[in-house]
Amino acid sequence: MTAAKTDIATLSFEEALAELEQIVRGLEAGKVKLDEAVGAYERGAALKRHCESKLAEAKAKVERIVLSPDGTLATAPLDPA
Repeated sequence: MTAAKTDIATLSFEEALAELEQIVRGLEAGKVKLDEAVGAYERGAALKRHCESKLAEAKAKVERIVLSPDGTLATAPLDPA
């Protein structure tokens, strides 16, 4: 398995997800040596955390448009529920 050893913190969500998918495919194929599989699993777990963090950041930035009582439009934070 040849996973790029790029610093995870510098990866975009899409880059991290693509690498995570590559790691999963490699592990599922079962053609990886045990020590490489353990390293790949650890990197995969870190990539998963990074993706979750990026999604949380994006969710926090999303706003919804609301109509105020006087009829004007405004934005409000996305309701977490």
